[in-house]
Amino acid sequence: MRVNFVWYLAAGIGSGILAGFLGIGGGIVLVPVMVGVLGLNQHRAHATSLAVIIPIAMAGTIIYVLRGDINLITTIIIGAGSIAGVIIGARVMVIVSAHRLRQGFGVYAIVIAILLLLQQT
Repeated sequence: MRVNFVWYLAAGIGSGILAGFLGIGGGIVLVPVMVGVLGLNQHRAHATSLAVIIPIAMAGTIIYVLRGDINLITTIIIGAGSIAGVIIGARVMVIVSAHRLRQGFGVYAIVIAILLLLQQT
């Protein structure tokens, strides 16, 4: 259990640093780590990633609110859409095979990476 704890804690610290630094939810890092390193199945990794977003988002939100960096209207609108989307996504996820889920996640990660690389500053 001690070795698992260390790996789990390292995954949390790494995803937290990336979430705070890059503004990501951590799932793009956590899902592959939970499947490849920690041995969780694909469905459990996706579900756990969503649950982990809660404390990550709360900690980051407090820091960014104190800095005055959050647009409240944008937050409310995107938040409402995200709540509806996550309900739909969670219901669809349970009927998709782990293999297809892994493929979809990989395609998503590649597309986002390409879009970020092509984006002009």
